[in-house]
Amino acid sequence: MAADLIPVVDDGLGNTTWLVDLGNGRALAVDASRDLRAVQQAAQVRGLAVAVAADTHLHADFLTGAVDLARYGATLLASAAGGGRQYPHTGLRDGDEVDLGGLTLRALATPGHTDEHLSFLLLDGSRPLGVFTGGSLIVGAAARTDLVSPGRTEELARAQWRSLQRLVTLPDDVQVWPTHGAGSFCSAPPGAERSSTIGQEKATNALVLAGSEDAFVAALLDGLGSYPSYFRHLSEVNRRGPHPVDRTPTLTAQTPQQVAAAAGDGVLVVDVRPVAAFAAGHIDGAVSIPLRDVFATWLGWTTDPQTPLVFVRDADQDPAEIVWQALKIGYGDLAGELTGGMLAWQAAGLPIRRTALLEADQLDARPVVDVRQRSEFSGGHLPEAVNVELGALAEGAPADVGPGAAVMCGHGERAMTAASLLERAGHDDLAVVVGGPEDWARATGQALSRS
Repeated sequence: MAADLIPVVDDGLGNTTWLVDLGNGRALAVDASRDLRAVQQAAQVRGLAVAVAADTHLHADFLTGAVDLARYGATLLASAAGGGRQYPHTGLRDGDEVDLGGLTLRALATPGHTDEHLSFLLLDGSRPLGVFTGGSLIVGAAARTDLVSPGRTEELARAQWRSLQRLVTLPDDVQVWPTHGAGSFCSAPPGAERSSTIGQEKATNALVLAGSEDAFVAALLDGLGSYPSYFRHLSEVNRRGPHPVDRTPTLTAQTPQQVAAAAGDGVLVVDVRPVAAFAAGHIDGAVSIPLRDVFATWLGWTTDPQTPLVFVRDADQDPAEIVWQALKIGYGDLAGELTGGMLAWQAAGLPIRRTALLEADQLDARPVVDVRQRSEFSGGHLPEAVNVELGALAEGAPADVGPGAAVMCGHGERAMTAASLLERAGHDDLAVVVGGPEDWARATGQALSRS
């Protein structure tokens, strides 16, 4: 039988959950996250229920949804070598096969991204249709190998090379269905393609074409950038098993006075409103993380998962979206939200803080702090700009930011997050640039520096 696949893409995390129609109203879900809304909707509109849930590895970028799917009746498949997963599952080893009823799933040991990593080869009889490669072979690259332990990065990179060499022995027409794609911090390159074929990767993937194990290791390690700090602990949470989500999550209403008291008692205020709204007036000490697809990434990179959070939002922003994005990366200590938003805060006579916004051509002689990733900065930046990545700033990296500095990223969202962190650290008279280096170059007619 042919495989009917439905990719369910999380654009914020850059990951794909693969849903396979197995017939008779049954479906297979590979690498589902804890936020199952899109997966369940995709299944329901096709009259399917997830009967089998498979995880390729212990994820570092999101909490697995397989545990909840198992509670709903799915069989949970995962590596038998997964460091002792502490929840019921069917443990698979290299070569083990699972009958899906017309199709077969064969486990292939492909360590590298993680020690216990499995790829799942989908077969129709003896004919391979495609392979779920998780964080091993991905479109145009291979996933990073520095998440398990910095000291084991090269060791795991060599294992990754051997895994790729195994995968590319599959027939050229076999489909490649990875989990990580564009937007993922697991070293996925830019591009819209979420799937490929073995033949295409053999012909175009520079890492597959590296020529030798040493050349592959050098190329893979040279491409490793920074990654969100929450990656360092989430795989262990996945090993233990995330707590089940028993009901539709909500945010408890908090009065302005309650929020003010909580903030004074160690609760962190996270303001999810757009950049312009935050700039016009916000609670002193609040961290700006605009609600968008990548909200979970920056929440996990800029705040402590052990610190209770209270949120400020606009009336047209969905509180369920805030909560689900927090839950899928393991943030469960959500103290509530400010009832009535900033209008209620101001009506209560409580103090507000403002942050200046500048267009790209209004910088004058201000020093510029560029908070984009190093690779972005190297691709083009203002000649005198100083690069301090937002993630590094959130983790306490020193930033020589004087009064009057302008904070810049590509559009303004990361810059406002950085400015809010700097304000919390005592920096005053900051401005945020609306736009990025390309906007500055167009507005001024000057050339960007590249390094």
